Amino acid sequence: MVLTLGIPKGSLQEKTLEIFKKAGFNIYVDSRSYFPTIDDPQIKVVLIRAQEMSRYVEHGVLDCGITGEDWILENNSDVLRIAELLYAKKTLKPVRWVVAVLQNSPFHNIKDLKNKTIATELVNFTKKFFKENKINVNVEFSWGATEVKVKSGLVDAIVDLTETGESLRANGLREIATVCTSTTKFIANKSSYKDHQKRKKMEQILVLIKGALEAEGKVGLKLNAHKKNLQKIIELLPSLKKPTISSLTIKNWYALEVIVEENLVRELIPLLKEKGAQGIIEYPLNKVVY
Repeated sequence: MVLTLGIPKGSLQEKTLEIFKKAGFNIYVDSRSYFPTIDDPQIKVVLIRAQEMSRYVEHGVLDCGITGEDWILENNSDVLRIAELLYAKKTLKPVRWVVAVLQNSPFHNIKDLKNKTIATELVNFTKKFFKENKINVNVEFSWGATEVKVKSGLVDAIVDLTETGESLRANGLREIATVCTSTTKFIANKSSYKDHQKRKKMEQILVLIKGALEAEGKVGLKLNAHKKNLQKIIELLPSLKKPTISSLTIKNWYALEVIVEENLVRELIPLLKEKGAQGIIEYPLNKVVY
């Protein structure tokens, strides 16, 4: 059994490969090839752009892959959405496709765009959005630099991707509607998922990937505390559940271990020291599996 796995080529590629490495899979990419090597004989990796991933999964070229909900909707793909993957840093946070116009535009809602021209990369779903709202518009495909088209007067509005809206505002644009919200999905071909061996392999991959994602932005802390300081120290410690506490061979001394958000550590360690903690060790995490 060999599972064919699609990795998104392009902006998400580097971060995805990093997560797979933390999950325990080493993927080696040759810049001249779309078929990276991986240190697991049961997996074949193919680099595919996120925009096309769901079509290849639907038609069985790939058994499974990683792509955005937006591109599943755009392609109207009949695939299984197995899991949602949210990266804690840099990419793959929830994003929105929004209708945007110039700041000084007379358009204030989507009804104002009747019979107007809109540029976007998300053509099919944008057409569906306006059709459902019973608004006739002309939607044209944009190969990129979409903001420039509305600023130069080539189109009346755009539908573009945004996370915070800052880029749109920086380009003199304002939002008037949200077309859809998208998160990153691990998707599977329906026939492949019915195959017991392939499904089991997908589930194994997901356990490890989710563990790696959960560990993002977190570190482990180990420290020692005397019984008289124990309660004060415990009250300072944030943890996924409760800190692990074990007795040391030295009477009235305890060892504590917790998982904390990395951005809290610089304030937390000095406070722990003030409360009597000793032997404090901070260490990185690759996976946190519940």
